[in-house]
Amino acid sequence: MDLSNIKYDEKGLIPAIIQDVNTNEVLMMAYMNEESLKKTMETNKTWFYSRSRQNLWNKGETSGNFQDVKSISYDCDGDTLLVKVIPEGPSCHTGNNSCFFNSIVEEENIANPEILKQLYKTIEDRRANPVEGSYTNYLFEKGIDKILKKVGEENAETIIAAKNNSKEELIYESSDLIYHLLVLLVNQGVSLEDIFGELEKRHK
Repeated sequence: MDLSNIKYDEKGLIPAIIQDVNTNEVLMMAYMNEESLKKTMETNKTWFYSRSRQNLWNKGETSGNFQDVKSISYDCDGDTLLVKVIPEGPSCHTGNNSCFFNSIVEEENIANPEILKQLYKTIEDRRANPVEGSYTNYLFEKGIDKILKKVGEENAETIIAAKNNSKEELIYESSDLIYHLLVLLVNQGVSLEDIFGELEKRHK
């Protein structure tokens, strides 16, 4: 990165927007100065400047919720940074995944293709951090045979829905099939990137 293009404000600060590299969710916004930006680049962990304490702070230093930096870019004016990360836990001190959980205008119900990545990540989290009463955890506890049985059942129900020529039924059953397939992938250690890579090779 050409740091000569970075424009700090009169206090030597620049806003940094932190975004999940996998889901594109905006996680938080904080300020960096020249030193914290360089430390971020050197350590591949996010470092910020606290305006209230007037010192540097490393995200996750006390909570353990570090952010692994994957890319850093700046906008057309050079006065805002975009830092894409893989979060190791919630980014907000409230325990929410993102600091932006207070709605002023509700989002429209628009299909988001990133939902596959978000769902995969949620399933991974359920496996690492079991939640009592979770159906996903129930599948993991029962093991591969139960998961395969459910994939087979949902596959059959998807076929039946298609044979019934019911669009609504097909959408519903296909969603069930995709969910259980994602559980299988997580259980077997296969990432979506592995699948996307294979599809990319076939497309070429």
